Amino acid sequence: MSASQIAKEHMDRILDGTKIDHYHDRVRAWERGERVAPITIDMALTTTCNMGCEFCYRYLQHNKKYKITKEHMTRFLDNCAELGVKGVSLVSDGESSISPAYEHTITYGSSLGLSMASGTNAYLLSGALLRKVLPCLTYLRINISAGEDARYNEIMGARGDMFRVVLDNIKEMVASKARGEHNCTIGMQMVFKPDYEDQLIPLAKLAVELEADYLVIKHCSDDEFGTLGVKYGDYEKCYETLRQAETFSNDITTIRVKWSKIKECTEKGAIRSYQRCYGPPFLLQISGTGLVAPCGMLFNERYKWAHMGNITEKSFKDIWESEQYWKVMDRLASDKFNAQSMCGTLCLQHSVNKYLDNYKKGLITLEDPVDNPPHLHFV
Repeated sequence: MSASQIAKEHMDRILDGTKIDHYHDRVRAWERGERVAPITIDMALTTTCNMGCEFCYRYLQHNKKYKITKEHMTRFLDNCAELGVKGVSLVSDGESSISPAYEHTITYGSSLGLSMASGTNAYLLSGALLRKVLPCLTYLRINISAGEDARYNEIMGARGDMFRVVLDNIKEMVASKARGEHNCTIGMQMVFKPDYEDQLIPLAKLAVELEADYLVIKHCSDDEFGTLGVKYGDYEKCYETLRQAETFSNDITTIRVKWSKIKECTEKGAIRSYQRCYGPPFLLQISGTGLVAPCGMLFNERYKWAHMGNITEKSFKDIWESEQYWKVMDRLASDKFNAQSMCGTLCLQHSVNKYLDNYKKGLITLEDPVDNPPHLHFV
């Protein structure tokens, strides 16, 4: 589905919002205290990567390593289909395309009726592998935080001709879609630090040249200790260039800034309107080690209290049914946890958390949605 086929409001929902409002049945069940299955699970198949992005959060997520195999993923995906999980996105703390289980995970998950998606640096995605996985994906998002060769190598920790290889692979993705071989949304994502302002316009121009469906520009997450040294107070200084980048949008390619998060980044850090964390029961994360935790910010060993189990040791169904799983979820939603002081910067669950917090506060009501946005299984 190209940008020209996706209404503007739908593109906003895909790139800078949440679709939790389409799952009122689960929200009401959750409110009643029932155990609900995640709508979306964000995970990786490995913590290994063939690049070394200087902004990468995975360096802050170290936990005990286990190897995820095809057999583990078969059991996991069977469990997901049985429990009512809707979508699985390979986007977490490693480059999943490196894993021998990558193709199997996508094709088998799709065969079970699960919506599948993948985030990737796209270096290995070419040829037969690309032809097999693209028809089984709802979206493929290429992580690319520079539009020029030298800066790409510098920011992404790449080397040699990796930038050219990635661009060639994107061209093939777009060309195969034009040939009618798949209907996967081909997106590009820039993790933006103020230091990368010089790459906003070159990357916007590149996305248009490649005819990707979209380029989304998002903030860079840091942990609660500021380990990555992101200068959040400098984001506002980049607003003019960010807006200029968006003007390169056309009927084929949408350039969109995640303003909902970037505008909540201030000199004192991120602004959160909520203290309780309600999102993980609906949007769960799993490390490339197989560790099940509420979110990627809690993968690190120092957050053992939040670790629920490992899919290489136990079935996901057993983990989901365990008392530990729900003990962790209950703690996050209680006064024992404060997202404003105990979390890193604007997590994956941020938009879901805002929605559910506003609902809890009576600021919104659960009304039947009138639209039917694409990528509905990725909240």
